[in-house]
Formats: sequence, structure tokens, C-alpha cells
Amino acid sequence: MSQEKLMNVLLGPHVSEKSARIAETANQFVFRVRRDATSGDIKAAVELMFEVKVADVNVVNVGGKQKRFGQRVGRRQDYKKAYVRLAPGQSIDLTGTEA
Repeated sequence: MSQEKLMNVLLGPHVSEKSARIAETANQFVFRVRRDATSGDIKAAVELMFEVKVADVNVVNVGGKQKRFGQRVGRRQDYKKAYVRLAPGQSIDLTGTEA
């Protein structure tokens, strides 16, 4: 895959209590990714963008919830998220602060 396409695979970090907990304990980070991305694409994109070594990638397809807007029923979009485990000694700083 070309570098241009790899730069568009990751949509952003998925921020939640669970993702913060596993980032601290398991050296694992959670990203929202394109729905057509494969595990290999995600691994290559993380290694390219953050210059780290990826040990493992797990992918989850999340179905959108049904929501009501008054009397109308709507639906949120489905999305895909990736749990990326880094090799020992590797780290990603998603906060943007330099220490």
C-alpha cells in the first residue's frame, strides 16, 4: 500500500476509560480506523506514522446504535476500531505534550 493511502487508514484515537486503562497496563492503544482497513494496513500505518514497532493488531467492528429524534428513528454509523499492541519498550504519546 502506498504511503498516501496508509496516512488515511487511521481516523483518530478512540478515547474512553477502557482505552486509557489498557494503554497504561497493557501497552495497547485504540484507534478508530476506516471500515475497509485490514490488520496489515493498520499495522503498517501505525509503524509509519508513529515510528514504533507493532507486535499485534486486533480489529473490532462496532455497530451503530438506534437513536430517536422526537418521533423519528435514526441510526448512528457503524465504525471499526483497532486495538494495537506495541512491542516491549515502545510507546506512543497521544497527549501531544513533551516531557
